[in-house]
Amino acid sequence: MAEPLRIGILAGEASGDNLASGLMAALRRRLPVTQTVEFVGVGGDRMLSQGLESLAPIGDLSVNGFREPLLRLPALLQLLRRLRNEMVERQVHAFVGVDFNVFNFLLEGALKRRGIPTVHYVSPSVYAWRRGRTRRVGKVADLLLCLFPFEPDFYAGEPLRAEFVGHPLADAIDLDAGSPVARDAARDAMAIPHDAVCLALLPGSRGSEVKLMLAEFLRAAELFHAAQPVHVVIPCPSAKLADLVRNELASTSLSCDVTVDENHARRALLACDVALVKSGTSTLECMLLKRPMVVSYRLGGVTYQIVRRLIRSPYVALPNILAQQALVPELLQDAATAENLSDALLGEWRSITTQADYLASFAALHAQLRCDADGRAADAVLGLLDIGGTGVEAV
Repeated sequence: MAEPLRIGILAGEASGDNLASGLMAALRRRLPVTQTVEFVGVGGDRMLSQGLESLAPIGDLSVNGFREPLLRLPALLQLLRRLRNEMVERQVHAFVGVDFNVFNFLLEGALKRRGIPTVHYVSPSVYAWRRGRTRRVGKVADLLLCLFPFEPDFYAGEPLRAEFVGHPLADAIDLDAGSPVARDAARDAMAIPHDAVCLALLPGSRGSEVKLMLAEFLRAAELFHAAQPVHVVIPCPSAKLADLVRNELASTSLSCDVTVDENHARRALLACDVALVKSGTSTLECMLLKRPMVVSYRLGGVTYQIVRRLIRSPYVALPNILAQQALVPELLQDAATAENLSDALLGEWRSITTQADYLASFAALHAQLRCDADGRAADAVLGLLDIGGTGVEAV
């Protein structure tokens, strides 16, 4: 029996826990039966189910806003040093930092200086803003695993391998997942009539986003309803978020039916005919389910003035970034009025019978991203360590 392969791995939030657990499972599948693998680091329940030896609870890394990280800085730095020492003492063969950029960059840099091969999983959004971060990634990582096909080009000239592996969400969602049968099943689960026009509102998964976005989204829904009767569904991944949404609904006079679904976004997106979506990963999920959408985002006034000077992409919606054209409408900040949002939603819904090319573009992008991301990521990590694997073509 060969010496166990020891992999250090750290995810600081739920999305990273999902990515990391898929990679861990794929690494175990890719190794020969004579080779075992041990994982040590920090992660959530999914990583623990894949055999992670936890060195600290994932909650120890959870910080929000600007003030909390400063208040917790001494404890975070102490944890950083402890994890660095543990990885060195255990002689891990490689370390994988999954997203959670600031903390993982610091840990990756410290381990790389001690001769441990380092992997960063998920490129920062350098295509959109702060492109100078490519140099930071090049200094701390030997291998970068990219979710989108255009990302490796941004790292040309940097001293690392940047490889496109695909997006796990595109693997998890079947190419025909948004079928009429799936739509009706989702509606049945929420008691939404099959013959209703259904509008999904996705104002975000954080309380701060909901407070900024939901009121205008609801006003847009009411205007939509005045032109075309509609049933609104709002997914809420937590009870806390559902309470926040219900409080807003209680203070808003709406004449349309509203379902608050204490579930993740997919069921609401499956049920809907058109969606109003906050910019972010939900726009990708909406695209993968082949649902017409309008994308919006709103920040605090001062924050927006700072961020807009840093943005380098003409688009914020992932379908538009992937296609490099305006497939879906984007209404941001001052343009994101209820009237504009409603007009755009009605336009998307009314043109549904002429959207074959538009939805075909969604399907083509889905196929491009659907390439066994977990397996390709595992092959790339094993390739870095010269341990077999099927290999992934470097970009």
